[in-house]
Amino acid sequence: MLTDRCPIQAWAWLWIAAGAVAAASAFVKIGRDGAGFIAAYAPPTVWAVAYAAAAFSGDFSRGGFVAVWYLTTVGVIMWAAAVPEYSVPPPPRPQKEAR
Repeated sequence: MLTDRCPIQAWAWLWIAAGAVAAASAFVKIGRDGAGFIAAYAPPTVWAVAYAAAAFSGDFSRGGFVAVWYLTTVGVIMWAAAVPEYSVPPPPRPQKEAR
């Protein structure tokens, strides 16, 4: 179903671009990594929708199982996005010597 819309190379580039954005977002400050989570959602969501549509239309009867598998990936990403992040506290300052 997806290759009817775009060639497989375009879908491969979607995965590569999303992975690059997600990987780059791992190095930004806490709270500014939303683009990485959105990029990580995109490919598995597209695949889940495609397989679910194929299952409902009857084109691929086992597509529902594959859609659920991709949706579990999306669920894990949603969980990871919701887990609070804490910054590492600064190192303790050396104490001044008493005179």
